[in-house]
Amino acid sequence: MKSRTSDLPAAPPDTEGAIRAYKTVLASVIEQRPSGTRQRLADALGKHRSFVSQIANPAYSTPIPAKHLPAIFSVCHFSPAEREAFVSAYAVAHPGKAPANASRRTRHISLTVPDLGDDRQNAALDRAILDFIQKITSIAGKT
Repeated sequence: MKSRTSDLPAAPPDTEGAIRAYKTVLASVIEQRPSGTRQRLADALGKHRSFVSQIANPAYSTPIPAKHLPAIFSVCHFSPAEREAFVSAYAVAHPGKAPANASRRTRHISLTVPDLGDDRQNAALDRAILDFIQKITSIAGKT
């Protein structure tokens, strides 16, 4: 059965500990970052802040979709050790699901876009930009 907030199957009981392990790393990283990190991550993922709270809470067994990993690494600025711990635990929890470039360094850029005057339209524009960037970087990663 698939979770509503995930593109990964629901975790069998034996992988719940591994999911908790990578979520513990993520929660620790977010706690060490400046205030507003959860909101910046939510914006980067095109989701609500409550989604970030759920995927970063080790008490919830909802897996983090692999497609969100690059944005998580970019926004949260994982150290090399934190990234390695996260990717290792993720690979145990979801064998073969982590993108090949999950351990690849990323950088953050900012864009100034027009305010469309409507929260829904602004969110749609943000998602379109993020989808475009993910598609371009996935193509670049294949070369």
